[in-house]
Amino acid sequence: MTRNEYHVVPAGDGWKVEKGSEVFGSYPTKSEAITQGRKVAHANEPSQLVVHTADGKIENESTYRDDPYPPAG
Repeated sequence: MTRNEYHVVPAGDGWKVEKGSEVFGSYPTKSEAITQGRKVAHANEPSQLVVHTADGKIENESTYRDDPYPPAG
């Protein structure tokens, strides 16, 4: 079973939640985008929510339900 991967990324003056080219919502603040991203990720488990910084780097990752790609060791 593959994992759905959602991203919280900067979008103009706000933030958006996306999976590939599909946008699940645009929000004025990063915290609102994270909250909504968690809801989308939980609703589509197994999933991962990847939160990015304003410059596009990965800030945080959260995996929901069984991780089909657990880290070694």
